[in-house]
Amino acid sequence: MDHDIEKRVVTDQRRLNQSSLFTAFAFSFLTLIAVTTLVLMSNFSMQQHRDFLEVKRMIPQQHLPLSSENESKSKQEEKTQVVMTNITSVNKKILLLIETFSGDNLSDKFQRKANEFIGDIGCEVNFVMTWISSSSSVLFGKREVLAIESVFKSHPHGCLMILSASMDSPQGYKTLKPFLDRGYKVVAVTPDLPFLVRGTAGETWLEEIRSGGRDPGKISLAQNLSNLMRLAYLYKYGGVYLDTDMILLKSVKGLNNVIGAQTLDPSYTNWTRLNNAVLIFDKKHPLLLKFIEEFAQTFNGNVWGYNGPYLVTRVAKAAVEGSSDQYKNFTVMRPSAFYPVNWLEIDKFFKVPKTEKESKWVKVKLLQMQRRSYGLHLWNKFSRKFEIEQGSAMWRLVSDHSLICQIIGSASSSSS
Repeated sequence: MDHDIEKRVVTDQRRLNQSSLFTAFAFSFLTLIAVTTLVLMSNFSMQQHRDFLEVKRMIPQQHLPLSSENESKSKQEEKTQVVMTNITSVNKKILLLIETFSGDNLSDKFQRKANEFIGDIGCEVNFVMTWISSSSSVLFGKREVLAIESVFKSHPHGCLMILSASMDSPQGYKTLKPFLDRGYKVVAVTPDLPFLVRGTAGETWLEEIRSGGRDPGKISLAQNLSNLMRLAYLYKYGGVYLDTDMILLKSVKGLNNVIGAQTLDPSYTNWTRLNNAVLIFDKKHPLLLKFIEEFAQTFNGNVWGYNGPYLVTRVAKAAVEGSSDQYKNFTVMRPSAFYPVNWLEIDKFFKVPKTEKESKWVKVKLLQMQRRSYGLHLWNKFSRKFEIEQGSAMWRLVSDHSLICQIIGSASSSSS
């Protein structure tokens, strides 16, 4: 019996110990939750402060959080002034860039040049490029000059208008002079953006950007102005828009109302993404107006490509699936037409093949391009760091599509 009593006492003692341990553990757990909650609330407050400092265009808060209890009022005012200065600086840069493409004197000059250009009956094809930069000193480089050469190599009687403030200058004229001296029709003109978007949804968007009512985002505004400008120009005048890193391989004279597909689905029968590096449209085409409306209504300046390639993809997809026939008068060409080499493989074109497999790939690709391609997109965003190696596929293309070797040399010495 004594043994049984002792056993029960030991058992009760163990239970008591377990109960005490559980109570201690529960108390510690509740304490941890309370501390964690206080830390998270503190971090949340600090995170709001960091976000405010990073978003330069946000309206300043009336009371900024203090970094310490002893911070003086003068230091608070100094920090607020720094934020206000940053906001003003951002606004000034945006306004300065937009005002570059505005003004009554500019409007008269642009309309006169555009009308002369479009009205030239000697132009078999009217081409347009954009070159928008926040710096007035940024001119065409070797690749952009090569793009011009390819235009006139495949279209000797074509006309090219470059919408650019920096190229519409004495320095820009020097870059174009070798072409002008040989009789090619090329002109750089500062575009009048308010005139181009007048009467479209782009007019409202431009005013909102000007007034600060629309966030331009972290992506370069120059890039998105180019996206809008090409659409507005084509809607008003029609023609062939080309990116400055598009090398034409043969004439596009017979193409009308065309967009190029960048990718296809696994079956290779349906397109999945389009690109806006080449746009060929008649003026006043309703699809162009839809592009502009989409640009203005869904503008997102924080996602690369959202207002460009992704935009034309969204609108074209909706047009194909929609019930209205007025938006279906366009053709989507296969990737081989303008994007025969994707951006992941473009480096292979700049380098001399090192293996038999690489050599075979390049040979097959060049043969396919000769048969099916109108142009080659160089994907400058990814390939600008590559030099053209002698003996590479790009070296052969440059040799085949250069008008006059001296043009590249002359232009590169006067461009950045």
